[in-house]
This record gives sequence, structure tokens and C-alpha cells, in this order.
Amino acid sequence: MPDHVYKKIEIVGSSPNGFEEAVRNALTRAQKTVRNMRWFEVTETRGCIEEEGKVGDWQVTLKIGFTLEE
Repeated sequence: MPDHVYKKIEIVGSSPNGFEEAVRNALTRAQKTVRNMRWFEVTETRGCIEEEGKVGDWQVTLKIGFTLEE
């Protein structure tokens, strides 16, 4: 792995069903256009507050690292 060079991008995923699904949704969508994804890092977590203080959508900000092609 010492020869690998990585690039990082930042994306935001969301889900009404929780933090983990928001991460999965973000990675699934990114995989359609980003090749060679290797790791992710959650940098922010937040949620939307609906009526009566209920949690609406969860949002997570991810940094995704991927290897550059030769």
C-alpha cells in the first residue's frame, strides 16, 4: 500500500431511518460515479426536528477516500 495515492471527497447522505442507513445511502449513491473507494470518515451528524420534537431525517457528512488510477 505504500504506492497508493488517495483523493478525498465530501458528501452528505440522509435517511428517515437513522444514522447507519444515511451512511449506506451515501456510499451506495457515490459508488455509481466514484471508482476505487477504500474508506470513509463521518465528520458530522445532524438531524431534522419535526413537529413535537420528533426526529425527521438523519444527515451524515462523509469524507470518502479512493485510490487514483494509473
